[in-house]
Amino acid sequence: MSATTAFDLKHRSRILTEGPERAAARAYLKGIGFDDEALKRPIIGVAHCWIETMPCNFNHRALAAKVKEGIRAAGGTPMELNTISISDGITMGTSGMKTSLVSRELIADSIELVARGHFFDGIVALSGCDKTIPGTVMALARLDIPAVMLYGGSILPGRFHGRDVTIQDVFEAVGAHATGRMTDEELAELESVASPGAGACGGQFTANTMAMAFEVMGISPMGSSMVPAEHKSKAQVAFEIGELAMDALKRGLRPSDVITRDSLENAIAAIACSGGSTNGVLHLLAIAREAGIELSIDDFDAISERTPLLCDLKPGGQYVAVDLYEAGGVPLVTRRLLDAGLLHEDAMTVTGRTIGEHAREAAETPGQRVVRPLDDPIKPTGGLAILKGNLAPEGCVVKLAGHERRRHVGPARVFEGEEAAMDAVTHGGIQPGDVVVIRNEGPAGGPGMREMLAVTAALNGAGLGEHVALLTDGRFSGATHGFMAGHVAPEAARGGPIAAVRDGDEVTIDVDDRRLDVALSDEEIAARVAAYEPPANPDATGVLAKYAAQVTSASEGAVTTAR
Repeated sequence: MSATTAFDLKHRSRILTEGPERAAARAYLKGIGFDDEALKRPIIGVAHCWIETMPCNFNHRALAAKVKEGIRAAGGTPMELNTISISDGITMGTSGMKTSLVSRELIADSIELVARGHFFDGIVALSGCDKTIPGTVMALARLDIPAVMLYGGSILPGRFHGRDVTIQDVFEAVGAHATGRMTDEELAELESVASPGAGACGGQFTANTMAMAFEVMGISPMGSSMVPAEHKSKAQVAFEIGELAMDALKRGLRPSDVITRDSLENAIAAIACSGGSTNGVLHLLAIAREAGIELSIDDFDAISERTPLLCDLKPGGQYVAVDLYEAGGVPLVTRRLLDAGLLHEDAMTVTGRTIGEHAREAAETPGQRVVRPLDDPIKPTGGLAILKGNLAPEGCVVKLAGHERRRHVGPARVFEGEEAAMDAVTHGGIQPGDVVVIRNEGPAGGPGMREMLAVTAALNGAGLGEHVALLTDGRFSGATHGFMAGHVAPEAARGGPIAAVRDGDEVTIDVDDRRLDVALSDEEIAARVAAYEPPANPDATGVLAKYAAQVTSASEGAVTTAR
């Protein structure tokens, strides 16, 4: 596309590269290969999260090279930068998982700092593993310079005993192995085939959930996200992203033109209709805060309640991201939302076209069953609900996709942290009917709000998934399925009522009434909370201590702020 309005393409970088007084800066840059012609062009940052600790972001350097080619072809000068990433899957079940959500803030901070310090005229951000996706977009929202986000893509499924498998199968196999339902040899065979290459986890877990959400929001171009990481066309997608970044610059299109209340509601609807990760609540609240847009946890419930569950995707369904790509991808999802009257179709996207225009061009593969028709939804309402009650005055998030349960009443089994709960699950300490309560895993209490995939997967692997419930002030992985309430707020470490629960207390989770309650009086809860002393936390030092001191409630997105 051509520019529709005059816009100074070097609106920021002139201050860094032009005039006699900038000779020293140019000298530095010439020494590493930037000539006069390159420095006369607009400078586009290419921020990626390559790291050799996971498959999710392993293709980022190769994709960044193609993005840079596209920028040069369109008349810009790219400058590459690298930020960090923490693998949720690899750190899961260890104290290392406490660093994952913290990394979201550091990713946003680091990209913002480099872009501000070096006066980029525009920026492309490449994301992959879970927290890199919202982290990059948080940075784009803060900077508000012409920008595009490119998701690195999903991994291909593995094959085990004639069926497709994902990393979810491995986590659940741990529980099956612990109860004697899987042999050592079978577990070893499964772990060797479940993650067959580069790319983020294959189901509608957090990475693919957020990639879809940001494509529907419009900060990623339509049709880009579900192209698998190792698909032959991914390099071309990256090249075109580089060209698009220059086009957005020529049009003067900023993230604030794309990230709006309407586009946030579109993203929420996509999460609800796809059975996406509960982490979407946390991350979209954070994006809204960075963009200065009013959004509350209750908005997620209202949108999910009017949105049918249409996507038959793991962890609750049958299919993976590659299947969605082959069925028609995110454009097909937006078409369903448009046809249902659930899409703000005039919301602008980074391409300069509205989301409604893109939705109308969606192509559906004949006979596909990944995205159901509107007259045959999986469920009439979306994949998550927000509950409140005397255990969650500020709210909690329940995932509804992948099971039919909407109410559970049972005795509490209380654990001060994930490890104690995992030990009970794997050693027969949980009984049918129990409500597993895991506390001191919130944003401040963790610190870092760990995901509970190891525990929830072990419960399912042990055959207890349909017979117990779980609640926590921590988070769930996008791969979690079962009757689970996460993000319980306020958290135990900040005086939340979850601190009052003791073994044997009757806990009720009631989706229809939107309630999470313990059978105690307000006076008893207050007295127990006042008397509660959380266990000493060996990890509250360094960056984790700084995070714990600054982080807000999960009900506000668990963002860091100066206090």
